[in-house]
Amino acid sequence: MEYKIAVIPGDGVGAEVTEAAQRLLSAAAARTGAKFQFTEKPAGGVALDAFGCPLPSDTVDACHHAQAVLLGAVGGPKWDNVEPALRAEKAILGLRQALGLYANLRPVRDWPAIRQCSPLKPDRIEGVDILLIRELTGGIYFGRRCESELSGDGCEQAWDTELYRRDEIERVVDFAIKAARIRRSRVTSVDKANVLASSRLWRRVADRMLSGQPGIEYNHLYVDNCAMQLILNPRQFDVIVTSNLFGDILSDEAAVLAGSIGMLPSASMGTVGGGLYEPVHGSAPDIAGRGVVNPIGAVLSASMLARYALNNSVIADAIERAVDKALDEGYRTADISHPGCVPVSTGQMTDAIIARLAL
Repeated sequence: MEYKIAVIPGDGVGAEVTEAAQRLLSAAAARTGAKFQFTEKPAGGVALDAFGCPLPSDTVDACHHAQAVLLGAVGGPKWDNVEPALRAEKAILGLRQALGLYANLRPVRDWPAIRQCSPLKPDRIEGVDILLIRELTGGIYFGRRCESELSGDGCEQAWDTELYRRDEIERVVDFAIKAARIRRSRVTSVDKANVLASSRLWRRVADRMLSGQPGIEYNHLYVDNCAMQLILNPRQFDVIVTSNLFGDILSDEAAVLAGSIGMLPSASMGTVGGGLYEPVHGSAPDIAGRGVVNPIGAVLSASMLARYALNNSVIADAIERAVDKALDEGYRTADISHPGCVPVSTGQMTDAIIARLAL
């Protein structure tokens, strides 16, 4: 079987980590008789430089014709001062809208081999296994905003609008319920209903849906309390579902539980198509091209791609086991190294994972 994958390396370290992910997918496919056809397309700052826009239509077309999209990272200081409509990050928002991606899945787990890399005490993160589901196409990122007042040095005010429709909340909460049923059957819905009208709607809709689900245990938390609980008692969480802005913040906070943001994968799912897969980390231009970035977030994103987009649990499981083995045997990139451990390069970590693939 041949799988068609659109690859968007993007900016900074994006090219390095997407190369690692492609190598893992190709190595796994070679052992199973499958084949991957990768089509590389630009987006982000590199596309802005080359074509004058962060998301060329040709890139969007390629994504529509692929079974899934593998993304590296976009953005960087080089493009911070362009007009808002041309910022490199607009590529991500544009892809989410164009592909109808409404649910972002960010798994966070305890890795025993690198537990000491977390700033939290080992006994606090032992056994942590959280799936954070972030709504992607609504909320403040897509609401009306005052653009004109952001363009001059004399700006004294600006505003953004948080807007949610009932159907947008319903579909992401439904996704969380289905995810919980194949996990540990617990859902935490996160909002700020004591202050925000959009959050009060979120809580009413979530409560109605969750209360009608036999076998599902659920609760509601304000976002500030959830942020605190992620540090104080992260094992209490199974599936967390929340809005676009809150999910963005909480998922980055949760990265400390794993020891490094470089370890974390993500999947963005929609109503049609196979979805978009990317590591949680950014473009990290300060280390781009040095061969030191951790490829595991991208590699595990490739595993999620195989599992969710291609329905190929054989490849997905094999990649995840290979990552576990490489870590257990002491392979470390600089972000997860510790005293007594010699860090390896991006390519060496990728080689170590490929060498431990068992299919």
